[in-house]
Amino acid sequence: MTADSPLPLPSLNGATMLRALFRRPRRLAGVRTPRTCFALDQIDGNHLRRYRQALGFRDEGIPLTYWYLLAQRAQVATMLDAAFPFRLPGTVHTANSLHVHGDARRDVPLLLVTSVHIRPPADNGAVFAELDTVARQQDAEVFTCHSTYLVVRGQRGPRKQARAGDGALAPVARWQLGRNSGREYASVSGDWNPIHLWGWSARLMGMKRPIIHGMHTLARACAELEQAGGGRIVSLDGRFKAPAALGSELILAADLGARHFSVGAGSRPVAEGSFRFA
Repeated sequence: MTADSPLPLPSLNGATMLRALFRRPRRLAGVRTPRTCFALDQIDGNHLRRYRQALGFRDEGIPLTYWYLLAQRAQVATMLDAAFPFRLPGTVHTANSLHVHGDARRDVPLLLVTSVHIRPPADNGAVFAELDTVARQQDAEVFTCHSTYLVVRGQRGPRKQARAGDGALAPVARWQLGRNSGREYASVSGDWNPIHLWGWSARLMGMKRPIIHGMHTLARACAELEQAGGGRIVSLDGRFKAPAALGSELILAADLGARHFSVGAGSRPVAEGSFRFA
């Protein structure tokens, strides 16, 4: 698969999740990492509108975090490639970086090229996979998405006492996660991972309670930061610190001048990172 002959960008849905559940991993030694190339004919205006409404974006443009939905489709397809040596179930999305590099047209095809880098095992045995997606229109770079996944869990060290937020960050917004928030976001994003849906499906995957998608948290934070700062965010680097259970209240704090933010649930940090306005 090359940039000269890209495949149509696959959908992300429940069938994709089932395929991921039954895919067998390959041994790491001697296995090449995949590089994929997909094309999207045009951006679906109705889908974009649903996304903006679901996450609280008031601007009529394309939110930065919307691009993740397209990158995620490319990245999941890449991780389902036979050359990727790990299974998707059990992987943990630990960080994500999104950057817009140019204006995009909704009616022009988008080319998404994704590559994989697998880090050497950490001292505790943990292994991380990094997926980079570069999207272009007519040879002009539109956005980049860098996702980091924990694909092999390491030995646990001493538990550190975590605190939510930073004393230098001022509260900006808060929102309540409904019991069906995971299903609502899944209907927009296509990410039907069972850990986000119902109590019984989360327990089948080893979770005590269903949790919200990490990118739902970053997208909602992005929308609230844009409203608070009065501008469009074109760069967002986020790190996921802990899961947020459905039913939780999340609090966003930020320093708009220093461009740092954190999201907490009670005394527990959920996500943190930095951002940049246009």
